[in-house]
Amino acid sequence: MARRFVDISVPIETGVASDPPAFLPQIQYIDHKESVHELVSFFPGLRAEDLPNGEAWSYERLNLITHNGTHLDAPYHFASTMDGGKRAITIDEVPLEWCFAPGVKLDFRHLPDGHVVSAAEVEAELDRIGHQLQPLDIVVVNTRAGMAYGRDDYLATGCGMGREATLYLLERGVRLTGTDGWSWDAPFVHTARRYAEAHDAGLIWEGHKAGRDIGYCHIEKLHNLEVLPATGFTVSCFPVKIARASAGWTRAVAIIEEDER
Repeated sequence: MARRFVDISVPIETGVASDPPAFLPQIQYIDHKESVHELVSFFPGLRAEDLPNGEAWSYERLNLITHNGTHLDAPYHFASTMDGGKRAITIDEVPLEWCFAPGVKLDFRHLPDGHVVSAAEVEAELDRIGHQLQPLDIVVVNTRAGMAYGRDDYLATGCGMGREATLYLLERGVRLTGTDGWSWDAPFVHTARRYAEAHDAGLIWEGHKAGRDIGYCHIEKLHNLEVLPATGFTVSCFPVKIARASAGWTRAVAIIEEDER
């Protein structure tokens, strides 16, 4: 068997409409020449010309929120409680066994932008791919948003997972899910229209809020899901350990075991 690694993450970068304007990341790049004065300050008598090619180190200074780039949301992001009233866990408390498990891909690219996926649609897709969910399966959702990443319409593209669809997964032992969209829920611009018509606050963030009933995590801003099979791969998505935080960045990877013949 040969092992193939598929990067299902997006980079943290500037100049891309990856988030609403107020949340966009900012990166300052310091190159090998700009940092020389810092290096020589550690070693009295050292001169720039003493260094190979007159270079010191390179590094980057970032201004980020924990929800930039591909990231794992903890239950604490969704609400202060989970599992019907228990304290919601933060990203540094997420069980590691949730973050490395068999993957299942639901292909919802055919659904229109703003559509809220139902439990029946999840069940139908599982029937189509011939998979019965197992506890701790990591379920990733391939939407139209994946191919829109980097475009100005990214934040408005793709379907979202509704409350009943999310609970359908959680009630069967799933504890970690993911999407290639900006949000696990339908894009806000579409939800705002539905709210304006119904004035029902239950429509807002309904997939996220399912975590109040059953605690879970999800990954947002996945990428490359269209190249994955429906099953037969493992997802690795350990988050950066940030104390008491609502999320942590992750280099999500799909690992596929393939026959070498």
